Amino acid sequence: MNLTDKDLSLLLYKGKEEAFNAIYEKYWKQLYVYAYKIFEDQIVCEDIVQEVFVKLWERAKSNKIEKLESYLFRAVKFQAMNAIRDLKPTTDLEQFFNHLPDNLGVDLILEEKEMVSNLKIIINQLPVKCREVFILSREEQLSNKEIAGQLNISIRTVEAHLNKALKFIKKNVNGIFFCFYQLFAYLI
Repeated sequence: MNLTDKDLSLLLYKGKEEAFNAIYEKYWKQLYVYAYKIFEDQIVCEDIVQEVFVKLWERAKSNKIEKLESYLFRAVKFQAMNAIRDLKPTTDLEQFFNHLPDNLGVDLILEEKEMVSNLKIIINQLPVKCREVFILSREEQLSNKEIAGQLNISIRTVEAHLNKALKFIKKNVNGIFFCFYQLFAYLI
């Protein structure tokens, strides 16, 4: 098919699977690259883009999409932000270590405390406002809207601070993950 986005959108609204396939072929790679710039995780980004296309198919039958390209990119952005927000429970190292068996030995307990301490040092290296937003999000488990209201900043600013914090922590946490590897090797 060599159709415009407007034509594809109309055909999609009419339930034409060929239009959906053409949109998928045309935009999948671009959307994946865009998602990767936000999230930087291959599997999660593939899931994000897949979810966007699933929702596109579900919603296209009831809503005609006027600006297809901008709709798709906005949808990827929102899915990526939701994925970042959903990381809250999985990023708390102390919670993870609290679920480990008690009989792992003194060495592992010391390693645990050292890893948590190192993570706190990394978090303390964040700029003040960025650190404050990160702590409110991850430790206090406030929503982006609640953080924005409490700090009198926009939700987009909250998202930017969280994105910056996560990238900084990811960049500086390599040594901690090496310790994780040793811990899991010991457990297995």
